[in-house]
Amino acid sequence: MPTAFTLVRTTAPATSYTDTTDPQTIRLHIAAENALLSALQLLRSADCDASKVQAATGRAIRAATALKRLCVAQSEGGAA
Repeated sequence: MPTAFTLVRTTAPATSYTDTTDPQTIRLHIAAENALLSALQLLRSADCDASKVQAATGRAIRAATALKRLCVAQSEGGAA
């Protein structure tokens, strides 16, 4: 019988964000969302070829960079 994995957390993460209204934090959040959305749109297209996969990879990397900067900005309590 296969092993089942629990995918639901039993407790909430113990993080608190200081300022979610900081313009730089909002800008980084939007940049990460937009990059992920455009990567998914490329991957979901009917004519997804190697060049679109490469472009989607680049956009996903940009999203990861924006997420890293967002994490730093939130842990420092302001813009990165």
